[in-house]
Amino acid sequence: MPVPKRKMSRSNTRSRRSQWKTTATTLVLCERCREKKRPHIACGTCGTYNGRQVLDV
Repeated sequence: MPVPKRKMSRSNTRSRRSQWKTTATTLVLCERCREKKRPHIACGTCGTYNGRQVLDV
């Protein structure tokens, strides 16, 4: 397995890490209770997913 020959400097490390950006989570409205939720996940407020009750809340 390859191993680096030299230690990577702080400036090179930090400039490489500057590209690690996070993105805001996409939120959609629940069809039943109109609360914001993540897509393709059961609603934490009312417990429905795809129009049917899947969680006891």
